This record gives sequence, C-alpha cells and structure tokens, in this order.
Amino acid sequence: MTDLLCKLFIKNPRKTADAAVRRAYGTLASIVGILVNTLLFGLKFTVGTLFHSVAIRADAINNISDAGSQLVSLISFRISSKPADREHPFGHARMEYVTSLIVSFLILHVGLELLTESVVKIFKPEPPTVKSVTVWILLASIGAKLWLGLFNRTLGRRIDSSVMRATAADAFSDCLSTGAILISTLVMLLFPQWNLNLDAYMGVIVAILILISGVKILLEAKDSLLGGAPSEEVVRQITEAVEAVPQALGIHDLEVHNYGPGHIVATLHVEVDGKTDVFETHDMIDALEQRLRREWGILATIHMDPIVTDNETVNRLRELTIREVEAVDPSMRIHDFRMVQGPTHTNLIFDVAVPFELPLTEDEVKRAVADRISRVDPSYFTVITVDRV
Repeated sequence: MTDLLCKLFIKNPRKTADAAVRRAYGTLASIVGILVNTLLFGLKFTVGTLFHSVAIRADAINNISDAGSQLVSLISFRISSKPADREHPFGHARMEYVTSLIVSFLILHVGLELLTESVVKIFKPEPPTVKSVTVWILLASIGAKLWLGLFNRTLGRRIDSSVMRATAADAFSDCLSTGAILISTLVMLLFPQWNLNLDAYMGVIVAILILISGVKILLEAKDSLLGGAPSEEVVRQITEAVEAVPQALGIHDLEVHNYGPGHIVATLHVEVDGKTDVFETHDMIDALEQRLRREWGILATIHMDPIVTDNETVNRLRELTIREVEAVDPSMRIHDFRMVQGPTHTNLIFDVAVPFELPLTEDEVKRAVADRISRVDPSYFTVITVDRV
C-alpha cells in the first residue's frame, strides 16, 4: 500500500535527496494523516458522546490533535524545502525540527487536558453505556493507527525525517491507548454486573501515554535544535571514506553540524605524509571532499595536517607519548604530534583527544601526561592541547 501511494503521488520517489521529492513525501504523509485522523475523530467522538464514554472522547480528541499536528507538518515541509537564501545560507531544513517541537507541545497540551477530565470523572463518575458497535470502532481505530504508524515510519526512514518519525511514534502510542480502552470496554460489556468505573481510569492511562509520547518527541526535537552529537552512521561514512584513501594516515577533530535532513556540514583534519607533493595531497583532499558530497550529501571542509613519517627519533617519541597518554586513560588519543629539540630540553607538542565522559579536567589531563613523560626523561617538556570528543 505504501509503495503504491508513493508511485501514484510522488514523481521520482527514489531521489530522496531532492528537495521537491522530500516535499512530495511530506505532503503525502500529512494529507493521509489528516484524512485518517479526522475520520477516526468523527467516529469516536460521536460514539463517545452518545454512550457517555470519557475514555473514547479522550481518544477522539487525541485523533483530532493528531490531524492538527499533521497540518502543521504539511506547512513545515513546504517551508523546509525552500532553497537557501542570503538570510539562511544553509537552507530552511531545520524547520522540520521546529515543527517537531510544536507537535510535542500540542500533544502535551492534549494529554494534560485529558488527564484533568479523566481524574474529575473518577470522583464524579458518569457511567458509560457500552454497545458492541463501540468494540468494532475501537478495533478499526487500532488497525488504522497501526497502518498509519508503519506508513510514517517507512517514509521517515526513506527521507530521514524527524517529523515523520515523531508522527509514527505517536501513532504507535495511540494503538496502545486505544487498546487499553478496548480492553476496558470489553470488560464492561461482558461483565456489566461488576459495575466498575473503568472508563475514567482508562482515560487516565490514555492521557499518561499521550504525555509520554509528547515528552519523547520534545526531547528529540530539543537535541536536534541545540546541536546534538552526530549520528553513528554519519561518523562511519566520513571515517570509512577517509580510511579508503591510502595517502590519509589519520583523522581527527571531526565536527558535524546538522542543518536538517540532507544538509550536513562537516570539518575534519586528515594527517598526510609531510614529504608528499603538496599539489598531489591537495588533489587527494579535493577528491575526498567531492566524494563525501556526492555520495552522502555531506559538505565537508578538510584541513591537511602534514606529519613526519621517516624520522626515527620523532617516531620513537610519538610511540612513547601514545603509550604514556593511554596509561593515564586508555580512552585518550593523541594527534598532531611534533617535536622541537634544543640544547637543554626537547618540546613534545601534541593534542590529546579526551572523551566528554572522562571526569578529569583539562589541567588534570595535562599534569598527568606531563608527569608520566617527565619520569621517562626529565628533559622532555610537553606542550598539550586538550580536545573534548
């Protein structure tokens, strides 16, 4: 069904890096979501009102809020597909993250409203009238929401859309909440003599599930807007591309900035043999940048770091420094190693890459490394730059 809809309504659906194709995917997902959620709202709100069920009315209001969220998503895809301009040189793709934030606020608002109404019904119960038609509508709702979740998850993976992933997560949580209402409805239908006020309690459960979904979407959108760590996939793509070039001897100082799906900017340092012809090295760096942009849409700026590879003293002291740094903590790495010899002492100049999780301060790292190296030879002085990675 998903592939059929994509073929019918999206031109060149495989060209997911194209802004027009992304907008077509977003438009399709939004329109389908609006139609499905509006239909479910009409059915459930009618049944919930006729049969005095606060849980089903709550689920109906959740559906219409989802339709509103999809409308916001539709607008966001229109804006995010706009090309770069003077005020926004990196394009407008981050609008999807802003939209995810708005969607999360809408979901949280709905969840709080439903939680309040359900709690009131616990203390002031209004017994619902249970009919078999309610069961069939709830089953149809679960089926529709399950399909909608799978539909959005598939499209979200194809175009790497945080909005669609958020919509899919919301749809799956709706299945759970509607399933809880279905169970309570079946219990009240099969065992009317128990006289349980399950409807209000199911309303509370639905509200809590909605709130959890909203918080998850909020946290994901927050990380994207603040600038979270790059995904493992992007790091792997860049690292493998560098390692595939024989002239590249190492990679460090990798920084990745995500300006929205398909708009990734990266800077990195690549170590090369200092004796290699500079024009030959520049050609290699240029080809590497072009490959990253062509194959993965990563706009990379690569800094060339020449290193000495055929000096026995430099190589020996580099290995000594690596060993002593790893003795302080095995997770630390060095790069940009240089040596300056003098008549009374030798300066060892290098950077230390320190994981954010390591509790040592920069000064503590410098002192610990300097202390270990000076024990080997007091004439070795260290000039250290600490990089957090």
